[in-house]
This record gives sequence, structure tokens and C-alpha cells, in this order.
Amino acid sequence: SPRPYAIAPLMRDEDRLTFIGDPQICDFMDFVVEQDRAAEAYRDLWRKLEAEEWSRLDLWGLSETSATRPAIAELARAAGYEVWEEQEAVSPRVDLPPTWDDYLATLSKKDRHELRRKLRRLHDGAGEVTLEVHADQASVNAAMEDFLHLHTISRQDKADFMTGAMPSFFRRMASAMAREGLVRLFTLRVGGKAAASVFCFDAGCCLYMYNSGYDPEYAGLSVGLLSKAMVLQWAIENGKESLDFLRGNEPYKYDLGARDRGVYQLTVRRT
Repeated sequence: SPRPYAIAPLMRDEDRLTFIGDPQICDFMDFVVEQDRAAEAYRDLWRKLEAEEWSRLDLWGLSETSATRPAIAELARAAGYEVWEEQEAVSPRVDLPPTWDDYLATLSKKDRHELRRKLRRLHDGAGEVTLEVHADQASVNAAMEDFLHLHTISRQDKADFMTGAMPSFFRRMASAMAREGLVRLFTLRVGGKAAASVFCFDAGCCLYMYNSGYDPEYAGLSVGLLSKAMVLQWAIENGKESLDFLRGNEPYKYDLGARDRGVYQLTVRRT
């Protein structure tokens, strides 16, 4: 059978078409398009979309660099439809230099001083400090229990989020993605005890920091921030070109040198 060259993961909500997924757990959404056939793929996808019955097409979660944004907007306007776009979030990202020292040099003097000071305090006064990296399915499955516990106890809003079916979803999602080699789950241990955990997706050239948690007992050692800094250092040492902190404008992302990239919603209305 012919090889697919485009996938549109859409669902119907009454007379509206939108991406399958939930912004609470999906930071980016998009069509999956074979780059060598992109122009053809978008034309064919648009023909399929026009054959469906809908009055509104909502494509949320499109990254700043998504080719879908200009392609679908152009096709929709050519068809006489109303098109508008708005920025719905930011996704701060750090472009990573070759070495940790080069990275530190990109930070402001204040942020560089604070990061070094906190790292010294962590290593000097808290016993042995180790960063575990879990990648294979069995290791990720086991380490997820620490992650879920630390995520839940770190903040009330995270505890409210990780209820009902959500822990089961995270376990199944992490296991399935780890089977494909796409998960890097980091556990920061202080004196042998899990103090912080950071869940990332590894897309080869880029590491995506999906979620995290820490033990408030270690808040005085800044383990929440430092676990992320140590993940960033791991990314540099393992040849990653960038680290994306995903949705949200939390201050720590900018303390670690991130710069905003927009996340957009493209809306098409049939008139």
C-alpha cells in the first residue's frame, strides 16, 4: 500500500473540527507532514478538510515555526474563508552551546552567580548528590513512582492536577514513549533520597522538559531549580542543540537563560 505522507489528528466537536488532545497535557499540536512533499501534503489535506462538514476549524498548539500555520491560512483564504490567528502561550527555549562553561557565559552576571552559588551549596552541605537518567522502559516505569510522588507533593496545583485518571495516564504514556526511546526521566538524589524529578522527551537534537516535581523538605537547597539546571547540563554534554521548557512563563525558565517562542491558535471559519 502507498506510504502515508500526511496525518491530520483531528476530532469533531459538533460543527467544529479541532486537534485530538487536551491543552492540559499537550503542549504542541500539528499535522504530521513529510517535509519533502509538504506543499502537496497540505493541498491534499485541505481538499480532505473541505469535503468534511464543519463551520469552524480550530488548530491550537501550533509552534512558532510550524509550517502548518502559513500553509493552511493561505489555502483557507484562497477558498474565501475567514482566517485569524492569535498567540495562546509561550514556550521558552534555550539554544545550547557546546560546553557548560559556554552556557554559563550566556547568562546574566546575576543569574550566573546565583546558579553557581546554589550548586555549591547543594554539593557542599547535603551529602552525596547524584542525577539518575532513566531511558529504557523498565527503568522509566520504576522511576515514575518517584516522579508521581514528587510531582504531587511539590505544589498544591500539581496535586490538584495529578488526580483521578491522570496518574494512570502518565504511567501508560511514559511506558509507551519509553518503549520507543523517547523518554529521559531524571531523578536527583540527595543523600540517597529522591529530592526532585524531571520528565523529558528526547527528540534527538532537542530535549523537551515536560513536567517535574520536588520534595519541599529540600526547598532550601533549591532542588527544583537545580534539578532542571543539571538536566540542562546533561543535555549539553549529550550533544543536544536546544532545550525547550514547553508552555508557561515561570520565572525559573528565564533565570536559566530561556527565550520565548510563541504558541499559536489558527482559526478558520466557513462563511
